[in-house]
Amino acid sequence: MGERVTYPANGGSSEGYLSLPESGSGPGVVVIQEWWGLVPHIESLVDRFAAAGFATLAPDLYHGAQAGEPDDAVRLLMGMAMDQAAKDIAGAAEYLAGRAEVTGPIAAVGFCMGGSLALWSATLCERIVAAVGFYPSMPWARMSPTWENYAGKAALIHGDGEHARADSEGIVAAARAIEAAGGEVTVHDYPGTHHAFFNDDRPEAYDADAAGSAWARTLELLRARLG
Repeated sequence: MGERVTYPANGGSSEGYLSLPESGSGPGVVVIQEWWGLVPHIESLVDRFAAAGFATLAPDLYHGAQAGEPDDAVRLLMGMAMDQAAKDIAGAAEYLAGRAEVTGPIAAVGFCMGGSLALWSATLCERIVAAVGFYPSMPWARMSPTWENYAGKAALIHGDGEHARADSEGIVAAARAIEAAGGEVTVHDYPGTHHAFFNDDRPEAYDADAAGSAWARTLELLRARLG
């Protein structure tokens, strides 16, 4: 089980949920929430990454707020200041890098809203050398990513069968930009799945087979890039 921590974030402070591997040390992973907030499902994923050997931190991008209904989630998402989110994510990576338990570089993994933010994070922070975006669906215009910063980095994108397919405009644009920058990008599609197919707290969307494949592919990339 992990714990809530407070960490520096560009002159201020932010909070998040931290979980460390049983071995006591490992590479760092920043987990970025869905639009619901830092809810128990995200905390369980942080613990799951820690069980796989990664020192893992999920920043609380809503700073204590959570949503249980889509209307509330939309309100929180639209009210999120992107400059503050950037500080929270970059600060989380710096915090992990500064901990004695963390070995090697850092990756970011995000889901839905967080999938887009995870891909964005590698353009913001030199510490983050790999990013995994599960069904990223936010428009890039809100983030204005500097894709050129992906040179030498890696991205993995998991599409879904609905809003964030591998052939959707946003995913195609990101993949092309990452490759043009000299980065490595792999896109997997999961036809027939619903958005949020990895979220086992939402039985109407969860797909065990697709989630299992996406998890294995994610660990493969993280271990290859982080050691």
